Amino acid sequence: MALILSIETSTPICSIALHQDGILIDSESIEVPGAHSERLMTMIQQLLERNEFQAEVLDAIAVSEGPGSYTGLRIGVSTAKGLAFAWDLPLIGISTLKILAIAAKSRISDNAYIVTLLDARRMEVFHQVFNQDLKSIVSLGSALIDKDSYHEILKERPTYFVGDGVEKVSQIISHVNATFLDTKIDAIHMGILAFEKFERGEFVNLAYFAPNYLKEFKALQAKKNPLLS
Repeated sequence: MALILSIETSTPICSIALHQDGILIDSESIEVPGAHSERLMTMIQQLLERNEFQAEVLDAIAVSEGPGSYTGLRIGVSTAKGLAFAWDLPLIGISTLKILAIAAKSRISDNAYIVTLLDARRMEVFHQVFNQDLKSIVSLGSALIDKDSYHEILKERPTYFVGDGVEKVSQIISHVNATFLDTKIDAIHMGILAFEKFERGEFVNLAYFAPNYLKEFKALQAKKNPLLS
Protein backbone atom coordinates (compact mmCIF):
# COMPACT_ATOMS: atom_id res chain seq x y z
CA MET A 1 0.00 0.00 0.00
CA ALA A 2 1.35 3.41 -0.95
CA LEU A 3 -0.31 6.76 -0.26
CA ILE A 4 1.33 9.36 -2.50
CA LEU A 5 0.83 13.11 -2.72
CA SER A 6 1.40 14.42 -6.28
CA ILE A 7 2.21 18.01 -7.20
CA GLU A 8 1.96 19.40 -10.76
CA THR A 9 2.95 23.04 -11.46
CA SER A 10 4.57 22.98 -14.92
CA THR A 11 1.90 25.19 -16.56
CA PRO A 12 -0.40 28.00 -15.32
CA ILE A 13 -2.54 25.24 -13.79
CA CYS A 14 -1.59 24.41 -10.20
CA SER A 15 -2.84 20.95 -9.24
CA ILE A 16 -2.34 18.35 -6.52
CA ALA A 17 -3.72 14.86 -5.96
CA LEU A 18 -3.75 12.00 -3.50
CA HIS A 19 -3.49 8.44 -4.82
CA GLN A 20 -3.54 5.11 -3.01
CA ASP A 21 -1.64 2.50 -5.03
CA GLY A 22 -2.20 4.62 -8.15
CA ILE A 23 -5.95 5.01 -7.58
CA LEU A 24 -7.21 8.57 -7.19
CA ILE A 25 -8.58 9.49 -3.76
CA ASP A 26 -8.99 13.26 -4.12
CA SER A 27 -7.54 16.21 -5.97
CA GLU A 28 -7.57 19.97 -6.29
CA SER A 29 -6.74 22.23 -9.21
CA ILE A 30 -6.68 25.99 -9.74
CA GLU A 31 -5.72 28.24 -12.62
CA VAL A 32 -5.32 31.82 -11.40
CA PRO A 33 -2.27 34.11 -11.53
CA GLY A 34 0.05 33.57 -8.59
CA ALA A 35 -1.55 30.30 -7.51
CA HIS A 36 1.73 28.39 -7.50
CA SER A 37 3.43 30.70 -5.01
CA GLU A 38 0.39 31.85 -3.03
CA ARG A 39 -1.92 28.84 -2.87
CA LEU A 40 0.07 25.62 -3.24
CA MET A 41 0.84 25.01 0.44
CA THR A 42 -2.72 25.91 1.46
CA MET A 43 -4.11 23.54 -1.17
CA ILE A 44 -1.94 20.69 0.16
CA GLN A 45 -3.00 21.34 3.75
CA GLN A 46 -6.68 21.47 2.79
CA LEU A 47 -6.45 18.31 0.71
CA LEU A 48 -4.94 16.34 3.59
CA GLU A 49 -7.40 17.74 6.13
CA ARG A 50 -10.40 17.11 3.87
CA ASN A 51 -9.44 13.44 3.69
CA GLU A 52 -8.48 13.26 7.37
CA PHE A 53 -4.85 12.40 6.63
CA GLN A 54 -1.80 13.51 8.56
CA ALA A 55 1.54 13.89 6.84
CA GLU A 56 2.77 10.90 8.81
CA VAL A 57 0.58 8.51 6.82
CA LEU A 58 2.02 9.53 3.44
CA ASP A 59 4.48 7.12 1.86
CA ALA A 60 5.98 9.44 -0.76
CA ILE A 61 5.66 12.72 -2.63
CA ALA A 62 5.68 12.92 -6.42
CA VAL A 63 6.36 16.06 -8.42
CA SER A 64 6.31 16.97 -12.09
CA GLU A 65 9.96 17.53 -12.97
CA GLY A 66 9.55 19.38 -16.27
CA PRO A 67 9.89 20.67 -18.82
CA GLY A 68 7.49 23.58 -18.49
CA SER A 69 7.19 27.00 -16.92
CA TYR A 70 10.42 28.04 -15.21
CA THR A 71 8.62 29.71 -12.31
CA GLY A 72 6.01 26.99 -11.92
CA LEU A 73 8.55 24.17 -11.91
CA ARG A 74 10.84 25.99 -9.50
CA ILE A 75 8.02 26.50 -7.01
CA GLY A 76 6.62 22.98 -7.37
CA VAL A 77 9.95 21.20 -7.03
CA SER A 78 11.09 23.45 -4.16
CA THR A 79 7.85 22.79 -2.29
CA ALA A 80 8.03 19.04 -2.90
CA LYS A 81 11.66 18.88 -1.76
CA GLY A 82 10.90 20.92 1.35
CA LEU A 83 7.98 18.71 2.33
CA ALA A 84 9.88 15.50 1.60
CA PHE A 85 12.73 16.67 3.82
CA ALA A 86 10.44 17.93 6.61
CA TRP A 87 8.26 14.83 6.58
CA ASP A 88 11.13 12.39 5.93
CA LEU A 89 9.54 11.01 2.76
CA PRO A 90 11.05 9.78 -0.52
CA LEU A 91 10.57 12.05 -3.52
CA ILE A 92 9.59 10.84 -6.98
CA GLY A 93 10.24 12.92 -10.11
CA ILE A 94 7.92 12.40 -13.09
CA SER A 95 8.31 13.75 -16.62
CA THR A 96 5.72 16.40 -17.43
CA LEU A 97 5.34 15.06 -20.94
CA LYS A 98 4.72 11.50 -19.78
CA ILE A 99 1.96 12.84 -17.52
CA LEU A 100 0.40 14.37 -20.63
CA ALA A 101 0.70 11.05 -22.47
CA ILE A 102 -1.13 9.27 -19.64
CA ALA A 103 -3.85 11.92 -19.75
CA ALA A 104 -4.38 11.32 -23.48
CA LYS A 105 -4.14 7.54 -23.52
CA SER A 106 -7.82 6.82 -22.90
CA ARG A 107 -8.79 9.03 -25.86
CA ILE A 108 -6.59 7.55 -28.59
CA SER A 109 -7.27 4.75 -31.04
CA ASP A 110 -5.30 1.52 -31.14
CA ASN A 111 -1.90 1.57 -32.81
CA ALA A 112 -1.60 5.36 -32.61
CA TYR A 113 1.11 7.81 -31.63
CA ILE A 114 0.83 10.48 -28.94
CA VAL A 115 2.78 13.70 -29.45
CA THR A 116 3.00 15.59 -26.16
CA LEU A 117 3.62 19.32 -26.52
CA LEU A 118 4.38 22.20 -24.20
CA ASP A 119 4.54 25.73 -25.56
CA ALA A 120 8.07 27.15 -25.37
CA ARG A 121 8.46 30.39 -27.31
CA ARG A 122 7.72 31.71 -30.77
CA MET A 123 7.33 28.63 -32.98
CA GLU A 124 9.12 26.34 -30.55
CA VAL A 125 7.72 23.52 -28.42
CA PHE A 126 9.04 21.03 -25.93
CA HIS A 127 7.94 17.63 -27.15
CA GLN A 128 8.13 13.87 -26.82
CA VAL A 129 6.45 11.16 -28.90
CA PHE A 130 5.00 7.97 -27.41
CA ASN A 131 3.36 4.88 -28.88
CA GLN A 132 0.08 3.49 -27.56
CA ASP A 133 2.01 1.57 -24.86
CA LEU A 134 3.57 4.85 -23.66
CA LYS A 135 7.01 3.85 -24.87
CA SER A 136 9.00 6.85 -26.03
CA ILE A 137 9.82 6.76 -29.74
CA VAL A 138 11.08 10.35 -30.01
CA SER A 139 13.07 11.48 -27.00
CA LEU A 140 12.31 14.51 -24.88
CA GLY A 141 13.57 17.65 -26.55
CA SER A 142 12.55 20.77 -28.41
CA ALA A 143 11.49 21.53 -31.95
CA LEU A 144 10.79 24.48 -34.17
CA ILE A 145 7.42 23.83 -35.78
CA ASP A 146 6.82 24.12 -39.51
CA LYS A 147 4.41 22.47 -41.95
CA ASP A 148 6.67 19.42 -42.30
CA SER A 149 7.02 18.75 -38.58
CA TYR A 150 6.08 15.18 -37.58
CA HIS A 151 5.63 14.27 -41.25
CA GLU A 152 7.24 10.84 -40.88
CA ILE A 153 5.11 9.67 -37.98
CA LEU A 154 1.95 11.13 -39.50
CA LYS A 155 2.57 9.00 -42.59
CA GLU A 156 2.73 5.85 -40.45
CA ARG A 157 -0.41 5.94 -38.33
CA PRO A 158 -3.00 8.11 -36.55
CA THR A 159 -1.25 10.67 -34.34
CA TYR A 160 -2.78 12.54 -31.42
CA PHE A 161 -1.35 15.86 -30.28
CA VAL A 162 -1.87 16.89 -26.66
CA GLY A 163 -0.71 19.69 -24.38
CA ASP A 164 -0.72 23.48 -24.30
CA GLY A 165 1.39 23.55 -27.48
CA VAL A 166 -1.53 22.14 -29.48
CA GLU A 167 -2.98 25.54 -30.36
CA LYS A 168 0.31 26.60 -31.95
CA VAL A 169 0.89 23.33 -33.79
CA SER A 170 -2.68 22.94 -35.07
CA GLN A 171 -2.35 26.24 -36.95
CA ILE A 172 0.65 24.95 -38.90
CA ILE A 173 0.15 21.20 -39.38
CA SER A 174 -2.68 19.72 -41.41
CA HIS A 175 -2.85 15.98 -42.07
CA VAL A 176 -5.57 13.35 -42.25
CA ASN A 177 -3.86 11.37 -39.47
CA ALA A 178 -3.54 14.35 -37.11
CA THR A 179 -5.99 14.78 -34.21
CA PHE A 180 -5.60 17.64 -31.76
CA LEU A 181 -6.88 16.96 -28.25
CA ASP A 182 -7.96 19.57 -25.73
CA THR A 183 -6.41 17.87 -22.71
CA LYS A 184 -4.86 19.81 -19.86
CA ILE A 185 -2.15 18.51 -17.59
CA ASP A 186 -3.25 17.67 -14.05
CA ALA A 187 -1.84 15.89 -11.01
CA ILE A 188 -4.70 13.38 -11.20
CA HIS A 189 -2.79 11.68 -14.03
CA MET A 190 0.38 11.18 -11.96
CA GLY A 191 -0.90 8.34 -9.79
CA ILE A 192 0.03 5.28 -11.85
CA LEU A 193 3.43 6.68 -12.84
CA ALA A 194 4.24 7.60 -9.25
CA PHE A 195 3.14 4.22 -7.91
CA GLU A 196 5.20 2.33 -10.49
CA LYS A 197 8.30 4.29 -9.53
CA PHE A 198 7.53 3.81 -5.83
CA GLU A 199 7.37 0.05 -6.24
CA ARG A 200 10.69 0.08 -8.10
CA GLY A 201 12.28 2.33 -5.49
CA GLU A 202 13.08 5.01 -8.08
CA PHE A 203 13.50 8.04 -5.85
CA VAL A 204 15.43 11.21 -6.55
CA ASN A 205 18.31 12.53 -4.47
CA LEU A 206 16.92 15.46 -2.49
CA ALA A 207 20.28 17.21 -2.40
CA TYR A 208 20.79 17.24 -6.16
CA PHE A 209 17.33 17.04 -7.71
CA ALA A 210 16.41 20.02 -9.87
CA PRO A 211 13.70 20.69 -12.47
CA ASN A 212 14.38 19.78 -16.07
CA TYR A 213 13.82 23.23 -17.55
CA LEU A 214 15.17 22.41 -21.02
CA LYS A 215 16.10 26.07 -21.30
CA GLU A 216 19.83 25.84 -21.83
CA PHE A 217 19.67 23.04 -24.36
CA LYS A 218 19.65 25.17 -27.53
CA ALA A 219 19.76 28.93 -27.82
CA LEU A 220 17.87 29.96 -30.93
CA GLN A 221 19.88 31.84 -33.51
CA ALA A 222 18.37 34.96 -35.03
CA LYS A 223 17.35 34.07 -38.54
CA LYS A 224 14.52 34.51 -40.97
CA ASN A 225 11.44 32.57 -40.03
CA PRO A 226 10.90 29.95 -42.77
CA LEU A 227 7.18 30.13 -42.16
CA LEU A 228 7.16 33.72 -43.42
CA SER A 229 9.17 33.11 -46.57
